[in-house]
Amino acid sequence: MKISHEWLARFVPHGRDAAAIRDLITAHVATVEGFEHLRADLAPFVVGRVVESERIPETKLSFNKVDDGSGTLLEVVCGAPNVTVGAKYPFARSGTRVPPSAKNPTGLLIERRKIRGFTSNGMLCSAQELNLGDDADGILTLETDAPPGTPLLAVLPAGDVRLEVDVLPNRPDLLSHRGVAREVAALTGTPLGVPTELATLAAPGSPPVRGDTAASAGGISVRIEDRADCPQYGAAVLSGLTVGPSPDWLRTAVEASGGRSINNLVDATNYLLHGLGQPVHAFDAATLAGDAIAVRRARAGETLVTLDGQSRALDPRMLVIADAERATALAGVMGGRASEVTSTTTRVVLEVAEFTPRVVRATRRAVGLSTDASYRFERGIDPAAVAEVLATGAALLAHVGGGRVEALVLVGDAPAPRPAVTLRAARAALVLGEAIPLAELTGLLTAVGFACAPTGGDALVVTPPSWRLDVVREVDLIEEVARLRGYDRLPDTLQGARPGTVPDHPLFTAYRRVRDALVAEGLHEVRPLPFTSGAAMPSPDDALVRVRNPLGEDEPYLRREVLGTLARRAEYNLNRMQGDVRLFEVGTVFLPQGAALPREEQRVGVLVMGRRRPAHFTEPQPPAWDEWDAKALAERLARVAFPDAAISLVAADAPVLWSVRAGEATVGTVRRVALDAPVWAKPAFGLELTLGEMPSARVAPAGAHAHASAPARPRAAAPMRYVPLPTTPAAEFDLALLVPEAVTSAQVEVLLRATSGPQLEACTLFDEFRGEGIPAGMRSLAWRLTFRHPERTLRDKEIDGRRSQLLKTLEAQLGVRPRTA
Repeated sequence: MKISHEWLARFVPHGRDAAAIRDLITAHVATVEGFEHLRADLAPFVVGRVVESERIPETKLSFNKVDDGSGTLLEVVCGAPNVTVGAKYPFARSGTRVPPSAKNPTGLLIERRKIRGFTSNGMLCSAQELNLGDDADGILTLETDAPPGTPLLAVLPAGDVRLEVDVLPNRPDLLSHRGVAREVAALTGTPLGVPTELATLAAPGSPPVRGDTAASAGGISVRIEDRADCPQYGAAVLSGLTVGPSPDWLRTAVEASGGRSINNLVDATNYLLHGLGQPVHAFDAATLAGDAIAVRRARAGETLVTLDGQSRALDPRMLVIADAERATALAGVMGGRASEVTSTTTRVVLEVAEFTPRVVRATRRAVGLSTDASYRFERGIDPAAVAEVLATGAALLAHVGGGRVEALVLVGDAPAPRPAVTLRAARAALVLGEAIPLAELTGLLTAVGFACAPTGGDALVVTPPSWRLDVVREVDLIEEVARLRGYDRLPDTLQGARPGTVPDHPLFTAYRRVRDALVAEGLHEVRPLPFTSGAAMPSPDDALVRVRNPLGEDEPYLRREVLGTLARRAEYNLNRMQGDVRLFEVGTVFLPQGAALPREEQRVGVLVMGRRRPAHFTEPQPPAWDEWDAKALAERLARVAFPDAAISLVAADAPVLWSVRAGEATVGTVRRVALDAPVWAKPAFGLELTLGEMPSARVAPAGAHAHASAPARPRAAAPMRYVPLPTTPAAEFDLALLVPEAVTSAQVEVLLRATSGPQLEACTLFDEFRGEGIPAGMRSLAWRLTFRHPERTLRDKEIDGRRSQLLKTLEAQLGVRPRTA
């Protein structure tokens, strides 16, 4: 949607520059993809500062040195009387073309030239030379702090600015200047107004004549055959019109929104489209047979020549506007050539209607024609604005055309209010991560046209405005609140809301509990890899699971306990003179099960040694960890890991100090950990608890029989085969073959693969053809063969040789021969 900044400001006088409005719309409404100064002809001009100036004797000229930001002072001869040292002026460097004017339609090219013996390298410009005013007596003084060389458009608000807004399909209300102005008014706190050109229009003398499916007034009858296709149809009858050029304000508005001025009546309809978002159409009333308008489906065999000069065949899928004899327009898409407004038109019927999006979409697709009108009707217009735009449009056409409004006709019922939606403050807080008072919610939504009524609790009953067809759920209202407040104000902290309804796995919740508990105890979490060397075991291949492709041959086994991994981390710290160690890990261990996959368990391991707490001036030498501290820590951790079980610790045989029990099950141990430690190191104690078994598919050992009542276990998947990516280029060619009907494609492919050898990478059948040029009893099949050598590029002679060998073999064994043109 192309938005004129000046036109927008007539709806909402916000007092901000175009760049600020662009940023505001992008942050809160929709992305502004384009930002175009309509006075792009001023782009080459820069700010120039006069550094030195002296009069040229016996002339009105002055010789000046101008700083244009290039780093070199330029010599410029100027005839203006108001050149002042230190002042800044618009400056045109050599090679710049001055904007065209009535005196110079092509524009003056500034060139380096000699004037009265002085060389001039540019021009200091007046307002008239830049088409910024009528003052030609002196050059235009710039009141700016911008340094020399700054583009003139950056400091001089010259001309309009066009904003290109990316309007998404769910926001058709933004497809007009008034729609965007509503948002700007809410965001800036500026009241939404009516442009002067509309506020000063004379209202039609009488209200519209209404009817459910038909009505007549001003000598025109209107009938709707099916209200499901057209809920509302309005017509304004105007007479005494004169078709001619548009006034400047109307021409400028149409051109600023990307259109082309045609004449006053057509431009007025485009003003209503881009200004108010309502597509309208003007019919020459003299061309309507029977002075009748009927909204109906097209009849089979009907044709219509549209405004683009194309003759289009119609069918009953299409909705048309017809007179008493024929179709005259494609409803919601384009008018007909026979009823268009011409230079001789004096009486007009202005159409303002609401067409069902589904019907307009079907019509547009059937004829393959997309227009500004169909684009809006397909997404939905404001149904409550039809009557308003009918009156405004009639008054506007009468004003610019010098005519009068004879009558208004409106067929159909007034639209019902939008369904109310309940907005709960608690739900908004949960979704947005921040509690927002009801008063603020009400203020934000009311600013963009929503009606809010409190329920007495922490909720609002919100009625969307008629133009907000996209708001149907509570979350739509929450989205409105978020964008109006600003997405940058949303908190960036994670909240307790879940992205779905599936609960966390019990092992994950157990991990979170024990992790939080151990961090609260002052321990540090580590996350090492679950590999081990197996050096501590006499026969590691029997006690550990070996990895077929280990990351390192020094650790080729999967561990069966977490404490062994933590012990290596503790030794790493001791080697660096760090004796106070408080580490924990929640990780997986792997227990061999013969031919089956290993049993995977999630465990938490803790290793503590050294000082029990950091040194403090009140306790310079804190006590060291001992077995009783480890026992107490194990008991606290077990209660966190198994909150529903009775926890007990039972003395055990060395090296285990205590077994940890949750109910009747043994879930872990507390023991002294043997380390390769220096003599100064304190003893290390560890505890390890099994949180649960990790689910995995298992394969029963060979010869084992499953119990009849046990569910079948999934079979192990075949091992995946990995091959390196090729480093040499492939060679491809196609074979088009004439294959007898009795020979299957599978037979041909088997022979192709057998004959091609190991360098054949792919063999793909991609075409079958029967028909002209194919001998009887044959069909044409085409294969694409891809060859690749693993070490070098295949030569053309090798490829040709393979092709020849394949063709000979196919013909000899299967009677298959190549197909030729």
